[in-house]
Amino acid sequence: MTWKIPLSDIDFTAEESNAVLKVIESGWLTMGAVTQQFEQEFADYAGAKHAIAVANGTAALHLACVVAGIGPGDEVILPSLTFVATANAVRYTGATPVFADIESEKTLNISPDSIEANINERSRAIIVVHYGGYSCDMPAIMDIANKHGLVVIEDAAHAIGSSLEKRMLGTWGQTGCFSFFSNKNMTTGEGGMIVTDNADLAERLRRLRSHGMTSVTWDRHKGHAWSYDVVDLGYNYRLDEIRSALGRVQLSKLDAYNSRRRELTSLYHEMIEELVPAVELPFQHHIGVSACHLLPVLLPEDVDRKQFMGKMKERGIQTSIHYPPTHHFSEYKKAGIFSPQPLPITEEVADREISLPLYPMLTDADVAVITQAICDTVKGISKGS
Repeated sequence: MTWKIPLSDIDFTAEESNAVLKVIESGWLTMGAVTQQFEQEFADYAGAKHAIAVANGTAALHLACVVAGIGPGDEVILPSLTFVATANAVRYTGATPVFADIESEKTLNISPDSIEANINERSRAIIVVHYGGYSCDMPAIMDIANKHGLVVIEDAAHAIGSSLEKRMLGTWGQTGCFSFFSNKNMTTGEGGMIVTDNADLAERLRRLRSHGMTSVTWDRHKGHAWSYDVVDLGYNYRLDEIRSALGRVQLSKLDAYNSRRRELTSLYHEMIEELVPAVELPFQHHIGVSACHLLPVLLPEDVDRKQFMGKMKERGIQTSIHYPPTHHFSEYKKAGIFSPQPLPITEEVADREISLPLYPMLTDADVAVITQAICDTVKGISKGS
């Protein structure tokens, strides 16, 4: 259907078109000079020493697990309230995801206390997910990781441009993983990036994304190499020049995009508090500076979520759910992967969460329309009304 107000939208202009056309006219489409420029600009933006462009955010997570030495018999602690790719990346290595609970209905990020409760002799790493672009409690989590000798990987797919204590998210752990999927704050359609300050890891990541080869086609084209060895069991996780060209333009717009997202988030919170205070607002008072990728709210317990989403759809307003908990999926049940500890907060939030439209082109008037629709719908279907 055609939405009056979609959940997300893309702002591509002549800048993106011209950047892509320039690549096409160059005759070089595979990973090359434009990708190298994109990597350098992204590293500078993130405050990281190295940035490695890859095919998508899932590939970034998978490679981060590989270079962390994660493998069969290992356990990796992560939240269940995340996109399934976070846990899938662990399983690709033969290791087992162990699901921790989130902090509270106000903070939908992994709980440091729950992380600690799940640590045992098989624990190898922690993957934190900065839900919606809001920072996890990184000082506490890094303390736990250091105490137990665990690697920290940041799933920063939502957090391009987010920071905590003036330090960009994605640079706290051993590696930080980003996604440029179509609904992200900056997009290349598909695409991802890994950042790290470790030069040895960066070198291995570059090999692993291209079949474990010691040189790539671009090196040989430029005359820097004439042959290659294969020194790792690598993958075809390269990012092409067209997507890199899009990424460079989108990165240049990111701060303005994120600033507008923060303005819209504040407006949503103000209007929802005034018109329908029964709807709870996670991350309303949160640490750090958020990229505000998502606008999550929690419906009152007496409001049927499916009915709510249907009524919003009738008004042409798209909503979504972030996320069905990973441990509920049939594949994970079939594989016998579950949480050894109860996840009461995850379960509660997962039943009530709704994500509202949020993107830079959204107007203040749109937010007013959406908020009024929430108010009318909640009052209309509440069991107590």
